[in-house]
Amino acid sequence: MDVTPTDLPEVLILTPRRFGDARGWFSETFNAARMAEVGIGIDWVQDNHSMSAAKGTLRGLHYQRPPRAQDKLVRCTRGAILDVAVDFRAGSPRFASWVAVELSAENGRQLLVPKGFLHGFVTLTENAEVQYKCSDLYAPDCDGAVRWDDPEIGIDWGVTTPVLSDKDRAAPLLADAPRPFTWEGGK
Repeated sequence: MDVTPTDLPEVLILTPRRFGDARGWFSETFNAARMAEVGIGIDWVQDNHSMSAAKGTLRGLHYQRPPRAQDKLVRCTRGAILDVAVDFRAGSPRFASWVAVELSAENGRQLLVPKGFLHGFVTLTENAEVQYKCSDLYAPDCDGAVRWDDPEIGIDWGVTTPVLSDKDRAAPLLADAPRPFTWEGGK
C-alpha cells in the first residue's frame, strides 16, 4: 500500500498494489494489519456504496459531528470522481483549506478523510460508483453539511450547475454552520 500525504497532512491518498496477469488484476483494498503498519489504526464499522447516474452529480459537503464523528476511506469502483476534503476544525491554521483528488476505478486510489473534515465529491463520468468505509454508524441526529459552492472555501469542482440533493442545495454557508470540531494542535 502506497501512502501519500496531501497538502492537508491528515488527509492521505492510499494506493493499493495491483497484481495483473492475462485474466486482469487483483488488489487488496483493505487489510487492518497493513494499515496499522503505516500508522492507520481505525476500526471501520460501516461500508457504504453509492451510484450516481449523471456526470456532474455532486454529493457534499458532509460531516457527522461528535459523538458520532466519522473517519472515511473512500474509493471509486466504477467511473471516476473528484473527491474533496475540507479542514473543518475550529482553530486549525488550515481551516477552510481543501484538497481534491481524482479517484477512479482505473487508478485504484483511495482517500482517507479523517474526523473534523468536510467531505464531498463530484462525478466525472456517468454511472459512477463510490464505496467507502466509516468509523462510526450513520447517525441522522449528528448529520451536517456545508454549501458545496461556499465562496469562503472556493472549491473548483469543475462544474457550475451540478446535480444536487435537496439537502445539499439547502446546506448553510461555512460562516453560518456550527463548529463541532476543534483543532488539537498538530493532531
